[in-house]
Amino acid sequence: MSDESPLDSFKRALTGTARALAREPEIEVAWSADSPSAQGRNFRVPLPGRNLPPEQAAEARGFADSFALKLRHHNLKLHEANAPSDPVARACYDAVEQVRYEALGASGYEGIADNLDAAVELRTASDPIARAQNDGDVPLQSALGLMLREQLTGKPIPERARAGVELVREYIESRTGSDFEDLAGSLEDQKAFQSLALDMLRHLELTDPTDQPDSADNEDGEDEDGQDEQEDESDDETGGDEQPSPAEMAGEQTEGDAEGEAETEAGEEVADGELGDEGEEGMMPVRPNRPWTDLPDSFDYTEYTTQYDEEIAAAELCDAEELDRLRAYLDSQLTGLQGVVTRLANRLQRRLMAQQNRSWDFDQEEGLLDAARLARVVISPGHSLSYKIERDTEFKDTVVTLLIDNSGSMRGRPISIAAISADIMARTLERCGVKTEILGFTTRAWKGGQAREKWLADGKPPQPGRLNDLRHILYKKADEPWRRARRNLGLMMREGLLKENIDGEALLWAHNRLIARPEDRRILMVISDGAPVDDSTLSVNSAGYLESHLRKVIDWIEKQSPVQLVAVGIGHDVTRYYKRAVTIMDVEQLGGTIIEQLADLFEVE
Repeated sequence: MSDESPLDSFKRALTGTARALAREPEIEVAWSADSPSAQGRNFRVPLPGRNLPPEQAAEARGFADSFALKLRHHNLKLHEANAPSDPVARACYDAVEQVRYEALGASGYEGIADNLDAAVELRTASDPIARAQNDGDVPLQSALGLMLREQLTGKPIPERARAGVELVREYIESRTGSDFEDLAGSLEDQKAFQSLALDMLRHLELTDPTDQPDSADNEDGEDEDGQDEQEDESDDETGGDEQPSPAEMAGEQTEGDAEGEAETEAGEEVADGELGDEGEEGMMPVRPNRPWTDLPDSFDYTEYTTQYDEEIAAAELCDAEELDRLRAYLDSQLTGLQGVVTRLANRLQRRLMAQQNRSWDFDQEEGLLDAARLARVVISPGHSLSYKIERDTEFKDTVVTLLIDNSGSMRGRPISIAAISADIMARTLERCGVKTEILGFTTRAWKGGQAREKWLADGKPPQPGRLNDLRHILYKKADEPWRRARRNLGLMMREGLLKENIDGEALLWAHNRLIARPEDRRILMVISDGAPVDDSTLSVNSAGYLESHLRKVIDWIEKQSPVQLVAVGIGHDVTRYYKRAVTIMDVEQLGGTIIEQLADLFEVE
């Protein structure tokens, strides 16, 4: 145990506590820089700093305690059987259930109550309620959950969410009446609590008053200790991928979730493929390898509005403390890759330096004295051809841009490997005197943001073009030293950053930045996992709208631009888009593939 790091000791203690609290001896706890989640008995909690700052340690404990309390006090079958179908109602239903089982733990243990407070603070920090300017911006499930928590535990509303809650407090209290007091009396009985919660949702007009929960079939499914739920979760472990369930996503939805819910409340018609399951996991873009169908020559690409697009530095999307933590998590991912990737990076460096090595012309009449001919000079001072002249070696001044797809389907290992590879590339190329720029592209919201709201307010004109708000991220500028930008790459690990992707416009953005550079050779490498996907745009335009634009952009760059373009596809074939491309099916190959592709490009004159 003497070799155990403080983080390892903390994780061991965390695991033991979770097992005791849940009364489940097989719980395992692991670190995560993504959304804290639980899949069966496997918990993933926020990674604290290496020196275990008290507030970060409390956050990790809080999520571990919450997951353990859910295992102990929550019956999944009963919960799912009576869940409302409306997305907003379902989110509220999930949120109040989470408040119930967390309140059971908080009421019995003061330490657990403090830990859960820290977890609530962290969830609130990324919740749209913290940024709400008017009542329409407030996610109802977040406000309802915080108000019920205030009633059940006596804990105040977190400071950053207080203003958002006050915007809707009167609305909620005027409709719920004594519902909160009734729920407080049924904490120990999930079935009774659930029935009262559904009544409250009807009072809030989130569900049809004529709908009644059909719990007749659930009598056998309810178990005091939630054993049926644990059996279901055990089955899920064999095929799960450690992503949050819809219930766990309650109160943690992104800005795009709230906007999508507002559209549903407004009665907007849902087009095929426009809206899927709610929650971030249901929103993840689909990446089918569809055959390309050419569109008419008259097809043109437009943006409905660029008013809400943003080009932003990574440091502006995250505070310094969180960036440090995310970077530490990224560094921890290098454990199994450092040796392989470093060897490949050294290979690239040797290739580049070989092209920059000094070369000499020997046996010259004049120049610098050739030390190898020194003996001849001593013996025959009058002998000519004892000099050497340095030959001019042409090595083009070069800049490389890595354009990384920051879409939701890159979540997990793919985005980690992409960030690690970008980090290694920046370091290696900087040592070789080659400037490197690292960019990312995604959208500000799921399924359309303010651009879509504007389109709805304008009466839904047909064929509006691109209908989402772009987010183009500057991780490292070409003239910025790697050491100064190193921390920024951790942002790719942040929960809620990865949304949808509009590749064509991102490619033009990166290309135009390269064209403005003074270097002789400009290389653009795109790291993506498939076709562009934005549900909001594709639902109201012709099929293949974004793919067609991407193809036109690629064709123009490859045929007319001085920029050298190469692409790396992760798990999907991108050779149908790019002439110079490679597809990898295993993300472990990404680091080596990038290096080999770059090395080949440097060798092409």
